[in-house]
Amino acid sequence: MDRYKALALQDTCHAVNQKETKTAAEELMLSSLQELSRKIGASKKFIGPDLKLVVLPEYFLTGFPMQESLPQWRDKACLQDGDNINQALSQLAIDHDIFLSGNAYEIDSHFSDLYFQSSFVINPNGEKVLNYRRLNSMFAPTPHDVWDKYLEIYGYEAVFPVVDTDIGKLACIASEEILYPEIARCLAMRGAEIFLHSSSEVGSPQSTPKNICKQSRAIENMAYLVSANSAGISDIDIPFASTDGNSKIVNYEGLILSEASTGESMVANSTIDLIALRYFRNRVSMGNLLARQRFELYAKSYMEHKFYPPNSISENPNFNKKDFVSVQAKVIQKLYGE
Repeated sequence: MDRYKALALQDTCHAVNQKETKTAAEELMLSSLQELSRKIGASKKFIGPDLKLVVLPEYFLTGFPMQESLPQWRDKACLQDGDNINQALSQLAIDHDIFLSGNAYEIDSHFSDLYFQSSFVINPNGEKVLNYRRLNSMFAPTPHDVWDKYLEIYGYEAVFPVVDTDIGKLACIASEEILYPEIARCLAMRGAEIFLHSSSEVGSPQSTPKNICKQSRAIENMAYLVSANSAGISDIDIPFASTDGNSKIVNYEGLILSEASTGESMVANSTIDLIALRYFRNRVSMGNLLARQRFELYAKSYMEHKFYPPNSISENPNFNKKDFVSVQAKVIQKLYGE
């Protein structure tokens, strides 16, 4: 499809933190998906049958771990291949004939003691065609924390996945990773045309770091960005509407095409025009920032300057959430030479 509608669905996240068992948490997740299905169906009737891409907020299934240890969150809130939640997600994409993107915690059988925070794309046939593991996180394990083993199993190209689909070349950016230009750049190097950004962030009438960076990443990489924020998180102690508002769609020139205010909303929907995007990328001009990149200029600096260590979990069998703070403290000392 050369042109179609995309929706950054701003929805309430129902946290599972207060659920004491995996069964109770799963029941809440399935209930959330049933509610989402109704909202997506109604949104598509309003927007039109050419709605082909829906991006959901970060934490839309579970909220995020608070007091839970790594094993507690893994056992209660994380998805596994073929489980009821994954099947329900696939069915949602089939029922509404959409590409569905979101973010969830998942268990990888190769790293069964851990979990990863992953962004995904499911196609209208219910097939998961992209799975991206978040690379920068303050309190969750990432592939970088088990780097050598992860590369041995999956290879480097799996770290920055891009999928070529009927609606363009899609890539995911998770939450605060919008603040890291290298993530979006590595995806653009691999052909990404549309960044799918599941987020749960401060909503404010003022310019926030993440909102500034959404436009920056779109401009730098000459790409669309579809960013879905939550409409609050229920059943946790943090005030409900702290993460609420500003879901948006940004085009390849950094123009905000649509943006939601606060509360549950389908307002952040707009047209993705692949013909216009590809025309823009194929122009010989000063504005063609991708074509003017000289990556060799920067490669040596990245290779020679190492701060946050890889394999921090692999090298510490007793690693726990407090150790994330210790690792960062050591990085800060190294950065500033203290």
